[in-house]
Amino acid sequence: MTIVRRNPLQAAVGALLAVGLLVSGIMAATGKIRRAAVSCDVSGYGYQAGYGYGYSYDATYGYGCGGGTTSTTAGTTTTTAPLFLGNPDRRLEDGYCLVANDGGVCCFSDNFNGSLGGKPLNAPIVAADVSPNIPNAYYMFAADGGVFAFGGAGFFGSMGGKPLNKPIVGGRVTPDGGGYWLVASDGGIFSFGTARFFGSMGGKPLNKPIVGMAQHPLFGSGYWLVASDGGIFSFGVATFFGSMGGKPLNAPIVKMDARPDGLGYWFVATDGGIFAFPTGATGATPFFGSMGGKPLNKPVVSMRATSTGRGYGLVASDGGMFMFGDAPFFGSTGSLILNAPIVDLKP
Repeated sequence: MTIVRRNPLQAAVGALLAVGLLVSGIMAATGKIRRAAVSCDVSGYGYQAGYGYGYSYDATYGYGCGGGTTSTTAGTTTTTAPLFLGNPDRRLEDGYCLVANDGGVCCFSDNFNGSLGGKPLNAPIVAADVSPNIPNAYYMFAADGGVFAFGGAGFFGSMGGKPLNKPIVGGRVTPDGGGYWLVASDGGIFSFGTARFFGSMGGKPLNKPIVGMAQHPLFGSGYWLVASDGGIFSFGVATFFGSMGGKPLNAPIVKMDARPDGLGYWFVATDGGIFAFPTGATGATPFFGSMGGKPLNKPVVSMRATSTGRGYGLVASDGGMFMFGDAPFFGSTGSLILNAPIVDLKP
């Protein structure tokens, strides 16, 4: 009798096909896959939303995620092949979480994996980011340089308990998930794990404080810093494509995000104004709309682009969401009474 030996690769492919057929059967029967419901877990903490470098609480911004309202609406599915091939939890199109300055997290069509709501903090949370290689994992970054990892995300060190010239205002995870950068309001950069140091503005004169950063998507080979006046500072392979530095603004800049191809960026002001660079007829970063000049209940505090680069979402300090281009709306906390203001949007 002849014995046929299967190649291990064939066996693996066969197993994947079997799983695919099973999922297809479920989709055919139900027409949808139910995603996580809204998760809210925040409590009060004082911080001035929108500027990221103050420690005083402003009563007008003192709203955060409240009574844990849930949604039973199932996320819809699509048969269009995604352009992004990494961890799908990093895609704004698949859901998002709102992060409050007390470390509370409110998730919409995304998975809740823990928070700091109700726990004592030495300093408020100022930024959050998702792990690109561990599903459902994410980080929070505090103004004192503290780093908090959730859902199996690796901890690679922090500046918590160490002297800082200025408070931390932003943080981003490396594309390989093996490290992260923290940025202070004076432009100082702190690198951990696989995050490489390409330079900073620490010790250099700034017209206005740094308020955010974005990492270059190509192997973590650079980053951009943005100041509240729209000034841009580029390091590593991150190219300077233009800025609003020295130009009149109706409201200060608060956060930025990079195009998925690394060939441009957007930044957002507290009034919801969007600035896209580069401009021009060739290779321009697309503008999909903004809240600039429109009434807002609370100031915009952060933004994120979709993985296609064909849309973005804005979040206000009350958790109101504003979606443009191909960024879908999954829900918001804009109608809820919150214990603490929202400070960042995690895809």
